[in-house]
Amino acid sequence: MIVRRAFLILLVICLGCSAQSAPPEIGQLVERHVRAYYSLPPEMKVTVGPTRPSEFPNYDALTVTLDNSGKKQDLDFLLSKDRKTLMRMAKMDLSRDPYAELMKKIDLSGRPARGNKDAKVVAVNYDDFECPFCSRLHQEIFPAIFKEYGDRVLFVYKDFPLEEIHPWAIHAAVDANCLAAQNNDSYWEYADYLHANQRSIGGIAELDRLATLQAQKHSLDLTKLQACLKTQDEKAVRASMHEGQVVGVSATPAMFVNGIKVDGAVPPNELQTVLDRALKDAGVAPPEHKSAAGAPNAVPPAQPSK
Repeated sequence: MIVRRAFLILLVICLGCSAQSAPPEIGQLVERHVRAYYSLPPEMKVTVGPTRPSEFPNYDALTVTLDNSGKKQDLDFLLSKDRKTLMRMAKMDLSRDPYAELMKKIDLSGRPARGNKDAKVVAVNYDDFECPFCSRLHQEIFPAIFKEYGDRVLFVYKDFPLEEIHPWAIHAAVDANCLAAQNNDSYWEYADYLHANQRSIGGIAELDRLATLQAQKHSLDLTKLQACLKTQDEKAVRASMHEGQVVGVSATPAMFVNGIKVDGAVPPNELQTVLDRALKDAGVAPPEHKSAAGAPNAVPPAQPSK
């Protein structure tokens, strides 16, 4: 019993050493500097956590939590022992490939694809069928970029409809996925048509009619398709949207080429540069390119409404 009590006392002492509450005046000082440095709005709540040992001599570690109406973000800092210096450092693990780690977070199972299924380079595009900039990028990729890279790159689309500003985008994504569940080509033909004819889409009924026409063209199971269209199960689309947010998507289009992010409908020559870099990194020779003279200017990604 004596040994057990001694152990418990020692454990409590060690725990107290590993996480000590910062004095109120230090907490207030840290909060003041963090608010000023990051230009935080007054309504944002800032919580300064307890200090703890760090791996750097003469510095303790502490975490500052920013709370914006329930959306929390933790920031890790180093606080000098003399309490005169606060630093934030980014620690990078050079033994891990950051691009490969990002691609592991993207679920490609069951997604329709175009290109070489055995390709060492995968281009994943988070798409919105109602986004004009997505249409621009889509029509640059297919067939122009695809003609050059189709035997070297696998192109995959995932859903990221901006429902705040595009009222039928989620419905279109669900309909496209209903087609994809039965036939890869029907998905892509549907995507091609929507991106080329966004302004003429009359609404939800038109989307369902177009999906039905694709099903008839490819001799799909119409009963199964109609049930899918009627149910309008958004779970897969919502999961794709959440996944996009996790990997850093905030607007469309957003593409990841073996983890390298491409924001917006960039000109073909810029997309070629990214694809070529990814191919070289993967040990694959990129294609020879014709002159890029006269390439259009880049356009920014579509921004969701505030």
